[in-house]
Amino acid sequence: MNYLDNAATTKVSVEVLNEMLPVFMDEFYNASSNYEKSKIISEKIKTARENCAKIIGAKSEEIIFTSGSTESINYALKGYLEENFEQGNHIITTKTEHKAILATLEYLESRGVDVTYLDVNKEGLIDLEQLHKSILPSTCLIAIMLVNNETGVVQNLKKIGEIARVNKIKVFCDATQGIGKMPIDVEELGIDMLCASAHKLYGPKGVGFLYKRKDIQLTPLLHGGSQEKGQRGGTYNSPLIIGFGKACELALGRLDKHLAYVKELNKYAREQLSKRADIHIISKNEISTPYILNFAVDNFDANIFIDKNKDLAVSNGSACTSRIIEPSHVLLAMGYDKNQCQGAIRISFSYENTKADIDDLLNLIDVR
Repeated sequence: MNYLDNAATTKVSVEVLNEMLPVFMDEFYNASSNYEKSKIISEKIKTARENCAKIIGAKSEEIIFTSGSTESINYALKGYLEENFEQGNHIITTKTEHKAILATLEYLESRGVDVTYLDVNKEGLIDLEQLHKSILPSTCLIAIMLVNNETGVVQNLKKIGEIARVNKIKVFCDATQGIGKMPIDVEELGIDMLCASAHKLYGPKGVGFLYKRKDIQLTPLLHGGSQEKGQRGGTYNSPLIIGFGKACELALGRLDKHLAYVKELNKYAREQLSKRADIHIISKNEISTPYILNFAVDNFDANIFIDKNKDLAVSNGSACTSRIIEPSHVLLAMGYDKNQCQGAIRISFSYENTKADIDDLLNLIDVR
């Protein structure tokens, strides 16, 4: 398998797997129990929480473990509006957010919340002046992703955070595609809440976290026991949480090395793609993560191409909607037409990819 779809999910690293296996088998104890063996697991979860906090420059007590970014998004947006309704009922977001954000906001609109969807330019960036003009007396939250999952464009969260601070508005950031792949400091960026999923950085599926500043109160999404200080009930998913912590520890330690390697891969891919007159690169180099590269091929159907090549893993857009044959809402918002969307391919790299993977992909496009 030529796997070039790491933005969809990554393979669990051997180190992470080895960290989890004992907790599935010999150390299976409930972290909430009071006997000695369970306290060992509780300490491991504490270490995992510290590692997850460290990768975004947060405090460990500001990390809430969830089942992944989708749950974190639902918890943050619904929980904030319900708990802080006196702060206002207007949210600002973009037209190019992940479906988890857009679907949650659609639900909130049905409950009486007002939402402004900012336009993006041809490169996928918002206009900060439009953001400023969209702020109303009732604006309580700005929800903008750090790295777009389809194009890799990186929004200027620092400027967005500054605008929010001046206007006393909270910022929620979907950092799912950025965590472990670029330096992130929630204090420097002015982020109040942030979500992440372990399976995007060589950790297990089914676990993520929500970062929220200590002064922010949310109505819980899941009521139950006293886990997570009463903020998310349910028995701790100890193996996955501990695996997530290990994944964050490894990613932070290897961030610079992996980033440098992936930049070289991205550069090589751009050079090869640029030789083709029928290929147009969508992801702009200067403003995009090197981990994601989106391009469009003239007179090309990416859905048929992906279905035909069983030993190739690429995406025709967001993996969460790839089984629904419809134009990418992200590319449409950027001004691309339906035919261009139909011919778009997203490749996304890991440290295990090579230049040969890129060559093989281009050879397959040649013989389509």
